[in-house]
This record gives sequence, C-alpha cells and structure tokens, in this order.
Amino acid sequence: MATIALAGLDDQAPVAPSARQATYAVGVGLRPDDPLAQSVVQAIKHGSPEELSALLDAHPTLAAEQLAGGSNAAWNGRTLLHVVTDWPGHVPGAGAKVAALAAAGADVDARFSGAHGEAPLHWAASSDDVDALDALLDAGADIDAPGAVIGGGTPLDDAVAFGQWTAARRLVARGAQPKLWNAAALGLMDRLEAELDGPTPPSADDVTNALWCACHGGQRAAAEYLLARGADLHWVGHDGLTALDAARRSGAGAVAEWLVEQGAKTAADVA
Repeated sequence: MATIALAGLDDQAPVAPSARQATYAVGVGLRPDDPLAQSVVQAIKHGSPEELSALLDAHPTLAAEQLAGGSNAAWNGRTLLHVVTDWPGHVPGAGAKVAALAAAGADVDARFSGAHGEAPLHWAASSDDVDALDALLDAGADIDAPGAVIGGGTPLDDAVAFGQWTAARRLVARGAQPKLWNAAALGLMDRLEAELDGPTPPSADDVTNALWCACHGGQRAAAEYLLARGADLHWVGHDGLTALDAARRSGAGAVAEWLVEQGAKTAADVA
C-alpha cells in the first residue's frame, strides 16, 4: 500500500514534538542579544504574569514584536506567544501570560516565520499545554488554523500525531473538527461511523490509516471497527511502523495483545 499522509498532504508521522525544536535566525524583529528581548523571554519562561505585564506596559509595541536568534536561516522568527507555547510548554502562569500578551496587542493567530507556518495554538497543542490552549482560544485563536508540521493541518492534527491526548480532547470539546484519523486515534465512534456510513465513504487507504491511528491512540473499539471495515492490519505506515508497532510504542498493551490475536505483525515481520 502507498504511504498515507496523516493529514492528506504529506507523510509526516507521529513523532516526539521535541524533534521539532528549532534555532532562530538573526534578522527578524528583536535580536537575541537585545536586553529587551532577553528580559521579555526571561519573564515569559521563568517570571510571573505580573512581571510580563509590567514589561508590556513599559513598551507598548512589545507584544507585537517578533524575536530572532540563532544561526539557522531556515527559521526566521517567532512571536512572544510562540515563546509562551514553545516546547515543552507549561511555563508558569501560561494562560495569564497569553491573556496579557493578547490584551497588549499580540496576534493570537500569528505564524512562525520559517520552515513552517504554525500558530501559537499549534505549539500549545503539541505540548499538551491546556492552560495556554484555553487562553489562546478565549482570546479568539482559530481552532482549526492550518499550517501544522503534520501535513499543513490543524492544531488537532499536531496534538493527535504527537500523542498529546489531553490537548486533543480539549480541542474537540471546544469545537475542533476531527478528521477520520483524528477520530480513530481518540476513539470517537460516532464520528467514525458517520464518516464510514456517509454519502462519500473514505477510501480503503484512509480506513487503513485510521486503523493505524486508532492503535497509536490505544483505541481498541475503533481499531476493531476499522478492521471489520477492511483496514489492512499489516500496513507499514508512519515512522516505518505497523499498527502493532504503533500500539507498542504508545504503551497500549491491551491493544497490542488484541492485535497479536488478530495475526498482526511487526514491520520487521512484514519485511
């Protein structure tokens, strides 16, 4: 079977979000050696919301600045909201800091400038940072914004692919629109059944991809349903893994045991 893209646009697979960490190129916005840049990053990463607010009050245009740094020209700039949500996320008072920046004029849908176009919400989703995620949505962030490193997709695509399940479920609860593979990974059976029994059923490849994602998410009921609908149990998919490999990598032992009972193989066995 041909490789199936998680978001239908390319073949980026669920991987640890830490693999996406970047260095930032000099030449956009505040330089890394600028004392103001150093002060605001310190306040965001380690300070209190009150310290950040004091800086924003003293520098009225600061919230809209982009930060630069490092030497990799592929990565051009990030906003202060990206600093709040950068991996691994969960800075102290993240939600309050997002709210302070938004109130001071930060664009909650501003894009990373460089090798991808992720908004801060993509980064919060990739870090399972629900505090920042909720604050961004409360400030008006686009919940289904495109631009993810996962196929150019949504924050939900990032959260599901990277196994950030709390963020993924919060996004769905707040109105994100799950794709078939998102629904499979989260065990959203009503959504799966509606997709497969709808007027335009998904392709066989999409059903197989959804099975793989169900196993990635440890969702046995979804996996059983998709297998019964013709999914290929032995597809070697994202990261060169089969559904069995994906379940084991995710620590979904019960799903892995069930897969073995169905005759599932590892990628090494398929080869």
